[in-house]
Amino acid sequence: MLTLAVLSLKGGVGKTTVVLGLAGAALQRGLRTLVVDLDPQANATFALEPAETSYTVADVLLGGRNQLAGAVAPSGWGPALEVLVGSDGTEAANAPDPSARKLSRLRTALSTVDGKDGYDLVLLDCPPSLGQLTRGALVAAQRAMLVTDPSVFAVAGTRRAFDAVQAERKAHNAELQPLGVLVNRFRARSAEHEYRIGELRELFGPLVLTTLLPERSAVQQAQGAAVPVQRWPTPGGREIAAAFEHLLDRVLRSSKKRPGTARATGA
Repeated sequence: MLTLAVLSLKGGVGKTTVVLGLAGAALQRGLRTLVVDLDPQANATFALEPAETSYTVADVLLGGRNQLAGAVAPSGWGPALEVLVGSDGTEAANAPDPSARKLSRLRTALSTVDGKDGYDLVLLDCPPSLGQLTRGALVAAQRAMLVTDPSVFAVAGTRRAFDAVQAERKAHNAELQPLGVLVNRFRARSAEHEYRIGELRELFGPLVLTTLLPERSAVQQAQGAAVPVQRWPTPGGREIAAAFEHLLDRVLRSSKKRPGTARATGA
């Protein structure tokens, strides 16, 4: 089971879009996948339309792993894709300075679904803040994907997220590795976007992923219809679906690599 935390400490960059795109790509391949909606906005839960549950991820984090089964439901996209459902109540589990015990709650809960009958892929959709929810996700994950957009604030926000990954790796989770920096909402003929990506590459070097997610209206249209972008029958939908296929390949390859020391250029 590969657990990937998808995070950004800058709001509005589309990290939930990335989670949903990867989930749709995994579903197409027949991978048994769990999306864990840790964002109190619960946008991933809304888009995936899971069946009704007795509990939510907030109950799991506040109550314990025994409530995990009652908080997971098949998504409306297909039975191989399940959701650990989110709610606005998740904010109650977002302590600003959590203890090590609180940080380990998600990892402990997910350990009950590991093994031969567990998931192939677990995607953790983190909120855009550095409290218990994001830090607990980093403690539970083997890999972390940092999502950004090519804007003026991209470098500072991505650096903060990278530092958070390195801090949790050092303090609580030696297995954690940054998978890379993913640029979302890229416009190919934008000089500003090219400049900001250049800044990111100067700082993070090869950690900036070669797959760039283009800005396409098909993403919002598919989410509004609560279907995977892979099923959205437009050229833009097909283009971004292909990008998520390449991105999923990168995610799956990372689980086969031996852990090493990741470091941003100039860090």
